[in-house]
Amino acid sequence: MYNVRKLTEDLAWIGGSDRKIQKFENVYKLNSGMNYNSYFLDCGVTVLFDTVDREVEDVFFENISYCLAGRTLDYIIVHHMEPDHSATLAKVLDSNPDAKLIVNAKTLQFISQFFPGKDYSSRVISVKDGDELDIGSHRFRFIFAPMVHWPEVMMSFDMTEGTLFSADAFGSYGATNGSIFADGKDFEKELLDEARRYYTNIVGKYGMQTTAVLNKTSSLDIRMICPLHSYVWRENLGKIISCYKTWGSYTPEVKGVFILQGSIYGHTANAAEVLMTELDKRGIESVILDASVADISDIIAMAFKYSNIVIASPTYNNGIYSPVEHAVNELAAHGLCGRSFSVIENGTWAPSAAKALLAVIGGLKNCKVLGQTVTIKSACNEDTRLAIASLADAIKDDME
Repeated sequence: MYNVRKLTEDLAWIGGSDRKIQKFENVYKLNSGMNYNSYFLDCGVTVLFDTVDREVEDVFFENISYCLAGRTLDYIIVHHMEPDHSATLAKVLDSNPDAKLIVNAKTLQFISQFFPGKDYSSRVISVKDGDELDIGSHRFRFIFAPMVHWPEVMMSFDMTEGTLFSADAFGSYGATNGSIFADGKDFEKELLDEARRYYTNIVGKYGMQTTAVLNKTSSLDIRMICPLHSYVWRENLGKIISCYKTWGSYTPEVKGVFILQGSIYGHTANAAEVLMTELDKRGIESVILDASVADISDIIAMAFKYSNIVIASPTYNNGIYSPVEHAVNELAAHGLCGRSFSVIENGTWAPSAAKALLAVIGGLKNCKVLGQTVTIKSACNEDTRLAIASLADAIKDDME
């Protein structure tokens, strides 16, 4: 059964929600499924904005059929070729042989790669960055957004209605509940954490490119944002745009401490808890995640959120405890920069985790190391507590 949601007089959401999927890109946990957004414009001519993942194709094609009501599809605009948005594209094109395909050159290349043997080049309207095109009663401007988060990504701006079709930007993890509009939710309580987790894990490495696109769109009179995942934004757009400015510039949201710890028998975990207590005494907000059990998406999101990061790791195979090592390498891979780091290591006979951790931290841009490395010999003692207190003082001084 079709499931279409009206957004404006001319525009409808015709995507689908997968509430069974547990991992996005088969890597990052999902707490409440995922939306795959597609949009349909009916303005004298018919326009489809992107397609969907195969998991929701049944309702998607029912939605298209309902919207067309026996008419033909005139245009398909493709903003992003990642398969969660393009897996059904060939099927749409083949079933609508007269539809024109509005893409850029890189997108056309990717279409040929994802659908070998298919040739849609004769149906293409190729656009460049900044091009404008009249489609029915609407005029569109195309805004290239390379590496946010693939090289072919573009956005389109409906200059008539003020709607920005933003590809993966301004999206979020999670299937929508209730209204399709974000203004039906409490931003800080219901949307912010999942939006942050989505951005930092999917786009986070490309902060420079994100900032460039924000600068491109800053002069536009945007009245609604239609992303490819999660809720549609039509009110208080400044909230999500402000978040993207912060995340794209790698600016910490909170002056506080993210403690990432791994522990084999609990002694390193105990040191992390002691540090949290010492920080609390000094009025400093902190949060601890255990690298052995926390999802990597949460670890990356917390590292982007907080100004200071403490890594606490046992020595393992003469290096970093493997869950911590994986997490720290992921922070580096996601381009984290501009943070203050501190290190706690543990080792019974030859502590060496700190040396390896400091080597990774040293490769991060605009990051510094605070205080002396705290070294635990098997279990915490009074000397350890004094060293941790000294580290907390160094962190406090850094924040003042």
